[in-house]
Amino acid sequence: MVEAVGTLDGWCTLHDTRTFDWTSWKMASETDRKEAVEELKELMTKWDAVEEEKNGSQSIYKVVGNKADLMFIVVRPTMDELEEFKTELNKSKIGDYLIPGYSYVSIVELGTNDTVDEVKNRKINEAVEARLKPILPKWEHACFYPMNRRRWNEANWFTIDRKERQRLLTDHAATGRKYAGLVKQIITGSMGLDEWEWGVTLFAHDPLQFKKIVYEMRYDEVSAIYAEFGDFIIGNYLPKEDLNTYFNL
Repeated sequence: MVEAVGTLDGWCTLHDTRTFDWTSWKMASETDRKEAVEELKELMTKWDAVEEEKNGSQSIYKVVGNKADLMFIVVRPTMDELEEFKTELNKSKIGDYLIPGYSYVSIVELGTNDTVDEVKNRKINEAVEARLKPILPKWEHACFYPMNRRRWNEANWFTIDRKERQRLLTDHAATGRKYAGLVKQIITGSMGLDEWEWGVTLFAHDPLQFKKIVYEMRYDEVSAIYAEFGDFIIGNYLPKEDLNTYFNL
């Protein structure tokens, strides 16, 4: 049997998409709508304070297409705090109009080529710590998708030796480095937590860069032979100061 490799693990992560009940929103009084938006602003101010203290991070995105209307991306130290975030949102006035859709639960992960025991003894420096506990970039666009590694008889990622896996991942990382400054990436592990094995979250100023990096990476051997992908969700950043415009009728 191939020996398992270890991972460095950080904050818990929730991708929470919601469809907005615009029909009910139109039927609500102007006062109720205003109060709901103001309460959401207060919640965002509270969440921003958590981020400023480096105890978590979050962003809201307007989803392009019909898969959802809004996507909340949240990272927190614990699963309990993720659930508290979700419950607080649901209990708010705006939560009455947010219809739960697709969600994804995972944990920020840095892959290694070391054994599980070797990873346990590794010391974490500040640079690695920052990657495991990320502050989400407030760039204009975000892209999320889940992925698996294949277990085909002729292409089983979990049966090839560590040296070969390391070679494949090193080549893959070289492609990603071409997009430094154009795309920021957060990898989250979800084995035992959700239906896929990993989640990938990308941030960019220009959404065309999502297409370019994913397209180019499909030609990397590790993706061409061993990768399977779920649905992609694309969103445009929604800052607190734009809430009135977004919800205004």
